[in-house]
Amino acid sequence: MANAQEKNDKENFKLFELFKEWRDFEKPPLKDGVPDYSKNTFDIRFKEYKILRNKLESFSIDSWPVHEQVDWYLLWAEMNGYLFNYKVLKPWQRDPAFYKSIWTYKSDVPAHEGPTPHFTIELWQYNFPLNEKDRIKLLSSLKLIPKFNEEAQINLTGNARDLWIAGIRDIEKQSKILEDLNFKSGISKDKELVIEITNAKSSTDDFVKWLKMQALEKNGPSGIGKENYTWYQQNVHLVPMTWEDEVFLLKRELARAWSSLKLEEHRNRKLPVLKPADSPSSYRKLAENAAKELIDFLDQNQIVTVKEYFSRSLQPHLGEYIPDEKRNFFWITAHLDPKPLFSHFYHWFELERMKVEPHINPIRENALLYNIFDSRNEGLATAVEEFFMHAGL
Repeated sequence: MANAQEKNDKENFKLFELFKEWRDFEKPPLKDGVPDYSKNTFDIRFKEYKILRNKLESFSIDSWPVHEQVDWYLLWAEMNGYLFNYKVLKPWQRDPAFYKSIWTYKSDVPAHEGPTPHFTIELWQYNFPLNEKDRIKLLSSLKLIPKFNEEAQINLTGNARDLWIAGIRDIEKQSKILEDLNFKSGISKDKELVIEITNAKSSTDDFVKWLKMQALEKNGPSGIGKENYTWYQQNVHLVPMTWEDEVFLLKRELARAWSSLKLEEHRNRKLPVLKPADSPSSYRKLAENAAKELIDFLDQNQIVTVKEYFSRSLQPHLGEYIPDEKRNFFWITAHLDPKPLFSHFYHWFELERMKVEPHINPIRENALLYNIFDSRNEGLATAVEEFFMHAGL
């Protein structure tokens, strides 16, 4: 028994070692300081991918405990994600939005959603005016944007028209973000930063012009086809459904959601009509009360174990008053009652848990690649909106 456990521990350690080796490989090599997404580099590195894949396949996991088999499958799914991107999705060739390098917000799931490059400037992480350490970091990152835009114009050889057109908007937004960066506290007095912001914006504007010219010749499909979608769901996201299964489920859930809504409206038909918050102060009061009510409800009704960081992680995301004509769907409802939206913000509890109580297993400690986490994270956040309501919130 002891020998079997010792053998299993050694195998588990080997899997962790392979995981580290895999994650090191998954990051592309740098060319002029930015990730090299050229076709030639991908083709050359595919030999190394196959070596890593063979190492993974060499494990005999049938006798492993279930949780360790899950670790193996997570690594298997990530390797499948790399393969799918290389063979099918090819965002570096087909999608201009892949080259968006500046992000102004933190994702509410473990990593940015959708294909994201390995070079990003997480502007939301900076406080202005900048301290010297952050100034140097931002300065060096801004200098790389022109290089990244140049690489994009070499690599973007795809013919996915809809992706191309939609991607232009993302790059245009990046130009506006760079322009607005000049108005951050302390920036205008820093000549070196102003120069690099100007260079980055000029490069981004040139990139937009190039994309618009190329768009005139784009006429191909952007979809990947049902067969590829099914393979991706089953082998990367580990969802055991086909395209047809997903369509059936969505239709069924839409019908169920409408029925549930009508039943709730009927149940509450004698209650007074909700009046939306009509000022910044009234919204703030509504939001703060809703946040407290949600946390207290979860705690007092023993729905989940409420940790001290729940309230802290929710507070920055309570939102603010938005004039009626500018509200989207989510904020229309939030100005009536924020609790459904704040229930969805269970996301932030989970992200804080990853930070405060990180998993001891290196495979599970941080975000899985290729948004493999999405069914778990978005699925739960969407589900608890209704769970909590039916539980009495």
